[in-house]
Amino acid sequence: MAFDVNNPYFRTKVMTATPEQLRMLLLEGALQFMRDGRDGLASKNYEKSYEGFSQAKAIIMELINALRPEVDPELCSRLQSLYVYIYRLLTEGSFEKDLKKIDEAIELMEYERETWGMLIEKIASEKKSAGAAKTRAAAPSPEGKPSSTGSSISISA
Repeated sequence: MAFDVNNPYFRTKVMTATPEQLRMLLLEGALQFMRDGRDGLASKNYEKSYEGFSQAKAIIMELINALRPEVDPELCSRLQSLYVYIYRLLTEGSFEKDLKKIDEAIELMEYERETWGMLIEKIASEKKSAGAAKTRAAAPSPEGKPSSTGSSISISA
């Protein structure tokens, strides 16, 4: 996906995205810019490298600033440490022209994106299950009477 802010499709996608989808867009954007920077570094196109790494680092800072420690302090602390480490790898890798550090940063961000994608799928599945449960609760029983709105638990051996 191209991250062209002048593209009306991309703008619509951002404006209608859920918070989970917005975070995924940030992760994908960071990865795209990291790869662009790596390509520039590998081809000795230092302007392209600088631009890519600068954009990637700006997105990483946004990811750090978007963390909400009041929700889960331990998780936020771990994520912040990960993002700071990736940021440091990008900074050192670009300064030292070390593709191994850049590759490690890209690999970590790819893993973060995959993990976030699995979480989005789980959230969607839970929402779908909750919606189906509400529909079943509101459906009339075979006798034509609405089913009870209370919860019931059945255990079978």
